[in-house]
Amino acid sequence: MKRRKVVVAAGFCLSFFLGTLLNLLSVPAFEHQQQQLGKQQQLDSSLEPPAAVTSAPALLHSLRQQIRSRLREALRYGPFPERGTRPLERRRLMDLQRARDEEREHGGASAGQLGCSSVEAARDVRFVGSGYTKAVYRAALNGSFAVALKSVDFGGHDMEECVRRYGSAADCYRLASVKLVKEMALMERLRHPNILKLYGYCYQDSNDIKDTVTAITELGSPLEMIQLLQTPWEERFRICLSLVRLLHYLAHSPLGSLTLLDFRPRQFVLVDGELKVTDLDDASVEETPCSTSADCLLEFPARNFTLQCSSGRCQGINEKRNLYNAYRFFFTYLLPHSAPQALRPLLEKIVNSTGELLWGTEETLAHLEKALDIYRNGQYLINETQTHKTEYKRVLDASIAGDNYRCWPSYQHDGCMLAVYDVREAMGVCESHAQCRAFVLTNQSTWTGHQLVLFKTGSVGLSSAKGKLTYVRLGS
Repeated sequence: MKRRKVVVAAGFCLSFFLGTLLNLLSVPAFEHQQQQLGKQQQLDSSLEPPAAVTSAPALLHSLRQQIRSRLREALRYGPFPERGTRPLERRRLMDLQRARDEEREHGGASAGQLGCSSVEAARDVRFVGSGYTKAVYRAALNGSFAVALKSVDFGGHDMEECVRRYGSAADCYRLASVKLVKEMALMERLRHPNILKLYGYCYQDSNDIKDTVTAITELGSPLEMIQLLQTPWEERFRICLSLVRLLHYLAHSPLGSLTLLDFRPRQFVLVDGELKVTDLDDASVEETPCSTSADCLLEFPARNFTLQCSSGRCQGINEKRNLYNAYRFFFTYLLPHSAPQALRPLLEKIVNSTGELLWGTEETLAHLEKALDIYRNGQYLINETQTHKTEYKRVLDASIAGDNYRCWPSYQHDGCMLAVYDVREAMGVCESHAQCRAFVLTNQSTWTGHQLVLFKTGSVGLSSAKGKLTYVRLGS
């Protein structure tokens, strides 16, 4: 049975890449929504140059060379050979019946089981956003299972500029679709908790376009940096830790050291609090060739770095590029601010060392894991040995309705809800807030095991609440 599962999994992987290779020879791309069909028709009618231009052999030859070049680059990330692949019968990939057969055999849903019938049956489809090349929709499958649907955007920058220059919407669409397929291939090869999951894909005909491609992926929430700055430190720390775990994996991936050339917050999403990279079409394993270290210049808007040239390659350039981008887009904003006092020296060391590229991902991850261990085990409270001056009345199975006040950063917008390691820390927080006269230990905890506590201005609304524990300050 185990051998059979391995064979089925291998067959799925092979079918993905062989199907990708054959379909790309004529794939324009994907169009899921009727709005995008309208955009495609608008491009054909309003952006199509005169016939003399569209039929110019030199222009089409140049465009098709780009398609072949981009396809060759995408094929590097698949398990099939770049050349010499035998012609195989073209097939519709990821048929729903096959997915159902696999689900019955393996006993549950897993990545790679969603396909064309799933896309056609999708409900509550809503536009999420778009970039230069792709558009993203969210959809519900089987009533409640939320996924993301990715397609090439007919009205996107890449399509419009290509059509304006070359006059062929079909060929331009083929060029753009390779980026999506490359991303699908990377999601399939790079299995990591901080890389968005590929649930499936579909090639299907759509009006006049044959074999348009849809990627079906895990759904995440876009990063909003302004909102993140207002979230509790523990959640911001989790994002930075997730990011470095990802970058450490990319530096040692099965494909080699992989860099994210388009490294911006918008390329990431949050899934249940975990940071995940969603945009991989600009990822690359190419390391800069060099003759001397002068060829190994790593340039950023604020400063530049010169790396070592060894064996004709700039050593660690992909890893260092990723890490410095993590520093300038994430660490400086999210890591040290409002952190526990005892952790700040360690966190500032992490920020400064990555900002100077003194460390690689190995050292950075080790220091972040150390910070996590200190926080998770309450060791940041060791120096707080003072006796609390205020006495408290302990009330079992009770809570306080109302009597809220706001604090920052809080897990609750209309109240003061913070995460604490133990009751001693909760007492210290209450005594540091002028408004606090009581606090309620909820039965909720954070990803580190810290307990969520509601701090109150009084105890007038004290009432019975099973499982909760309330502390009321005595005296002034």
